Amino acid sequence: MGLATRSSPLVDDRPLGVEPNPLPSAAMHVPLPRHVGIIMDGNGRWAHAQGMPRGEGHRRGVEALRRTVRFAGRRGIRFLTLFSFSSENWSRSDEEIEGLFNLVRIFVRTDLAELHQNDVRVRVIGERRGLPADIRALIDEAEGMTAGNSGLQLVVAFNYGARDEIVRAARRIAERVASGELTPGEISHETFALSLDTVGIPDPDLILRTSGEQRVSNFLLWQAAYAEFIFLPVLWPDFGDAEFEAALAEYASRERRYGGVVGG
Repeated sequence: MGLATRSSPLVDDRPLGVEPNPLPSAAMHVPLPRHVGIIMDGNGRWAHAQGMPRGEGHRRGVEALRRTVRFAGRRGIRFLTLFSFSSENWSRSDEEIEGLFNLVRIFVRTDLAELHQNDVRVRVIGERRGLPADIRALIDEAEGMTAGNSGLQLVVAFNYGARDEIVRAARRIAERVASGELTPGEISHETFALSLDTVGIPDPDLILRTSGEQRVSNFLLWQAAYAEFIFLPVLWPDFGDAEFEAALAEYASRERRYGGVVGG
């Protein structure tokens, strides 16, 4: 995830979560996914292609992130989950990791109040143990400030990995069984879902990945059981309204059967 300061020429001053410009009437009639998840990929490759440092790729990625939040709010998408920092990203250089953390700090200082003003609720999923104390505090601040908002639900997957999430859920359930609160026979899909980070968030209908890679990279493995997947060749810093709208049109053209038979 890349985030920029307001002094950056890349920053659009329009509010996050809303968009004043009307959409073409045809676009407004496209059946919408309730929940869209996005694997934001390609910042580093974009920077390399431009002859710039990786940090600049992350910084440029912020405008794509902000465009995406504005677009989702304008289009009436209820839940938007962005995969910003995976549990596997710790293998990157200390310099890059610290740069990403600094961008999170900038984000909370510069954009959180605006998100709150526009009724966007922020929720962060992922493992918080091991994160710097000030980052944990900023996450708590973002969630606490926006907890009562009912507009776009912006879910940020930070220090997140789906396998880790599933293991943590299994551990919680095991602890309930060990304490006598739950019996093994009472464990169900619903019980398990209630122990995941995403409790209260509907499963994604559509998952997008930028950069041309065609894999899920440990993102929402349980929740994505019946999601539609669209893999886009565009690198994340170049992802914009046109690409998002085209993905929504592709989603609308598909028939979702959930394991059933067409027409049955």
